[in-house]
Amino acid sequence: MRALNLKLWRDLWNLRSQVLTIALVVAIGVGGFVGLFSVHASLLQARDDFYRSHRLADVSVSLKRAPTALAARVAAIDGVAEVQTGLAFDAQIDLGDPGAPVTGRFVALDLVRAPLGTQALNATRLREGRWPEAGPALEAVVSESFARARGLRPGARVHAVLNGRLLAVQVVGLAISPEYVFAGSGGAPDERSFGIWWVDARRLAELLDLRGAFNQAVLRLEPGASEPAVVAALDRLLEPYGSLGAVLRRDQLSARVVDDELDQLRVMGTVLPAIFLAVAMFILNGVLARQVATQRAQIASLKALGYGDGAIAAHYVGMALLVAGLGVVAGLALSGLIGRAMLGLYEPVFRFDALAYRTSAPLVGVAVAVAAAAAALGAWTAIRAVVRLRPAQAMQPPAPPAYRRTLAERLAPGARVRARALMVLRDVENRPWRSAFTVAGVAMAMALQIAGAFWLDAIAHIEDVQFRQVQPGNVVLHFQPHAAPAVAAELRRLPGVLMAEAYRSEPVRVLRGARSREVALTGLPPHAPLLPVVDARRGPVALPDEGIVLSQLLARDIGAQAGDRVTVAFRVGNREQVELPVVAVVHTLMGQQAWMSLPALHRATRDGAGLSDAALLVDDSALPAFWAAIKATPGVAAVFDKRSVQRAFDERTSYNMGAFSAILTLFAVAMAVGITYNAARIALSERAWDLASLRVLGMTRGEVSVLLLGQLAFELLLALPLGLLAGRGLAALLMRLMSSDNIEFPVVIAPATYAWAAIIVLAAGAASALLVRRRVDRFDLVAVLKVRE
Repeated sequence: MRALNLKLWRDLWNLRSQVLTIALVVAIGVGGFVGLFSVHASLLQARDDFYRSHRLADVSVSLKRAPTALAARVAAIDGVAEVQTGLAFDAQIDLGDPGAPVTGRFVALDLVRAPLGTQALNATRLREGRWPEAGPALEAVVSESFARARGLRPGARVHAVLNGRLLAVQVVGLAISPEYVFAGSGGAPDERSFGIWWVDARRLAELLDLRGAFNQAVLRLEPGASEPAVVAALDRLLEPYGSLGAVLRRDQLSARVVDDELDQLRVMGTVLPAIFLAVAMFILNGVLARQVATQRAQIASLKALGYGDGAIAAHYVGMALLVAGLGVVAGLALSGLIGRAMLGLYEPVFRFDALAYRTSAPLVGVAVAVAAAAAALGAWTAIRAVVRLRPAQAMQPPAPPAYRRTLAERLAPGARVRARALMVLRDVENRPWRSAFTVAGVAMAMALQIAGAFWLDAIAHIEDVQFRQVQPGNVVLHFQPHAAPAVAAELRRLPGVLMAEAYRSEPVRVLRGARSREVALTGLPPHAPLLPVVDARRGPVALPDEGIVLSQLLARDIGAQAGDRVTVAFRVGNREQVELPVVAVVHTLMGQQAWMSLPALHRATRDGAGLSDAALLVDDSALPAFWAAIKATPGVAAVFDKRSVQRAFDERTSYNMGAFSAILTLFAVAMAVGITYNAARIALSERAWDLASLRVLGMTRGEVSVLLLGQLAFELLLALPLGLLAGRGLAALLMRLMSSDNIEFPVVIAPATYAWAAIIVLAAGAASALLVRRRVDRFDLVAVLKVRE
């Protein structure tokens, strides 16, 4: 076997440039797989440890008001292991700057338990500063993400409107909680405009006039307890007290956002590396097929000397495994760089207690096994026919290809085809599988480039729909309690207000059969330009006078469509339950929502004509005066400043998506270079004798290069439209896998993204062509012509 081993190393050295390009593609696939899955595993472990150490509750519920004594009845529900009641209240906060006020959720904090480190449910952990102290001053610990976004540090002093009273609040510390890894109002995280403020529980109860009462509760369930049964029993018990419906951990805003992020990372770690490994298998197949064809006589000699089919097959499979092994080693090193870079993007977002990069042995084993299997499969498909030949057959040269008229000649028999173009077309037609592999590989490289870059297009589309079409105004106000119908006219008198439209939003449960969802039902006035219901595909949708309109995400979740009837159970007020026809289903990008006309909603609730919110269009130049007036309005409990939210959205998505797109673009370029370079090298090794003969007959280096590289150019041009289609298909697949019950990513790809993908692939092809052209220019004509393959 020593002779085969020497031959193996000699062959690898002779093919070193092709070996390196194949190993690079394998390295990218292995590095992406191990790196992304390691990040996923690291985040998953950090999340679980964080939830466990801080005892994140299994069920949470918000309500209007219930006596503290009711907690004992909640604890008696079958399956409940622990109950913790508390208080929470959303209020407007003035940070002391001329900008918009922000919304703060004031949460009761047990000043006896927290400083002692006693493990309550949803335990808060101090990250900086100290805990609040009971006293005349209202002290608070603020959520770290909000404080960092707003530049708040211990010692800062702000003002808040709590239950109609303007109070000074002293920031004494920053903290994190598993319940508020992501926090926001309206079903979306917003770290700039929404923060959590933990204050003394007794003081908060006094300020809210809720002594001896609670308005939120969290539960820990016993192992094996039935979640639906506990939720149903809890809802029945708390319904008379204004319950908004119990929420399981997986449906809670923060936990849901974390889970969605992890699911998306898992999808990326599966789909994209699989493409790289498949392409590496195709390239390896082409290289080995050519290597076996050129060594046909050597294989015959080895067989004549007594080497069996198994030994010869093992020799070539071993070559493939060594190439793959080189890629695996480089890929494992690359995985650490990818993983730590990705973890660096996630660390300031999640803010778990401890976030460390971990790579497990089983994960590495899977990567090695997949890469080895891909290499072995590519090698076996390339060598199986030749290895089975008898020595006498192998000694003979392979039968020459049966050249015939090309498809162009057959379709246009009278047309004159230039000789050089005819040679290129014949070579493509007589090696269809090899050309197909090259075209498919280049198309997939282009698809990867599109799949990495289109995220920015999708984000831009989401931003356009959500911030320009759905919210034409720039300010939304939330009233607590509900405002009178004349509030819109009063708001129009504020400084800078150009338009003002008030509406009503109510928490409801929408039921159809056994399926139900807790959502917000919005009642909109007729002909309201600041409050359009927008279908992402069709544009604005007019609300009917009667009936209900559902978002596509909600309709899909409960199995409803236009023409069906659903039951709507209101969670507050008179708690009416009505049956309504579904008039239309609207395709939205985010959130499960429902709409009605405002008069129809008033009739359904039977509790008057109160309004909960208002959308405004305010002159930008008058915003400082407008914000000053809003800060002096006690009835405004929360404010949505579109400009601030949009800036935070841009900062969060542009950085992460830009980094991810840049990484994937580099990988796609490496993949395109690997494919095109190997295709050109294989073509050169196959046609070296012919090209040298043409040089001897008088052709110039440029003319010979055109003959060689014309095939590559033809395959690149053929791959472009296929790459565009594959890119859109891959983007659609990724979006389908990443979409959830609360968000549906759009497949929006700008023409510029397609154009850049084509330019990058063509540039990679041109670079590969130049490298191969140098070899043509350095032909040793005598040496090439001495051996006819």
